[in-house]
Amino acid sequence: MRKHDKELIVVGDRVLVKVEEGEERTNVGLYLPPTAVDNQAVQGGKIVATGPGLPMPSPDSYGADEPWRVPMRETRFVPMQARSGDYALFFRKAAVEITFEGERYHVVPQAAILALVRDEE
Repeated sequence: MRKHDKELIVVGDRVLVKVEEGEERTNVGLYLPPTAVDNQAVQGGKIVATGPGLPMPSPDSYGADEPWRVPMRETRFVPMQARSGDYALFFRKAAVEITFEGERYHVVPQAAILALVRDEE
């Protein structure tokens, strides 16, 4: 995500979420139970950026006696299920709140996402 002359790069299997303030009904129409809102156990927001996913080990790296002699290949990643523009409902305790260029975001591991809402276009 780029703002002004700086770029925020999300790494690994994490997503960057523009948070939605806790309400009983989210902007995309999901209803949250009062216990979830009161305890702030779950929160939702729009995904603005995603990391590349988890890196996959090279198949040549297993059992190689001299791994430095194995020709290097480009790093491959397990693809992310979440995409930019999705609405994510996630466990709040797993998220880390950050501020970037004056805006508040949460960095959330993909494993902490409970559900995604995606507009089919």
